[in-house]
Amino acid sequence: MQHGDRHSAVDSKKFYTAGVYDLHTHSSASDGVLTPAQLVIKATKLKLTGLALSDHDTVDGISPAVDYINLHQLPLDFIPAIEMNTELDTCEVHILGYYIDYCNEKLKGHLRQIKEARRERAIKMVTRLRDMGMYINMNRVQEIAMEDIIARPHIARALLEKGYVSTEKEAFNKYIAQGKPAYVPRYKFEPQTALNLIADAGGVSVLAHPGLLKNQEMVNLLIEMGVEGLEVYYPEHSPSLISKYLELCADKKLLITGGSDYHGSEGVSHYSELGSCVLSSELLNQLKGHFNRKK
Repeated sequence: MQHGDRHSAVDSKKFYTAGVYDLHTHSSASDGVLTPAQLVIKATKLKLTGLALSDHDTVDGISPAVDYINLHQLPLDFIPAIEMNTELDTCEVHILGYYIDYCNEKLKGHLRQIKEARRERAIKMVTRLRDMGMYINMNRVQEIAMEDIIARPHIARALLEKGYVSTEKEAFNKYIAQGKPAYVPRYKFEPQTALNLIADAGGVSVLAHPGLLKNQEMVNLLIEMGVEGLEVYYPEHSPSLISKYLELCADKKLLITGGSDYHGSEGVSHYSELGSCVLSSELLNQLKGHFNRKK
């Protein structure tokens, strides 16, 4: 499913019962536009009941978000989370971890390895772009990433800033998507490693946006590996896909989650708005109950 199909499912709130929990969001700690504090402010203004910060391969945004919520005594149910980018049989698989202990040393050690590998990858991609005549600066890419984990959207924003592309999506489509001339393969680890790390950190594992998997047979394979839930409600999931995954969750006794995959509005046209895809209080309580029983 292409990004252009996203809007066909954005209005699928009719599928949800009462509740305003967005369990899939990103901050500037990974590839989002807003700082953790700004994200919390936006969620509060939208009157979301709860929010999960699930940055890619980092937990560095969680403490600033928690500190801001506590300092200002905000009425927001905050869930510490992570989205781990893994690969299985050349297929990209994202695993969400909810209610993680974000101070867990085993998890943090693995994330430090990923951060360094991402920086090395970014240097190689910037070098390839410069060889193609697009003179973006690695220091500027790091500034865009706000001194944190570097991801391809940061390179895309640097290309946009210099006028080499008109949108971030164009940067991906022409230069930095898989198979394009400046693409460099990322640090690879398998879903089972992510599942183990999330379990070690006391969290609950969920397969992110299963509808985006090119090979749908992967869904059952990941369930067999031990994933505990599916992100059923997602902006790019059609009503028929939502129904299919709801049936699968009922059959396999899996948790049901959902979220917008919000990255920010500013120049990020191919992501959904915060709160555009939400989860009911009933389903959130099932997730929370499952976590509490694991303790």
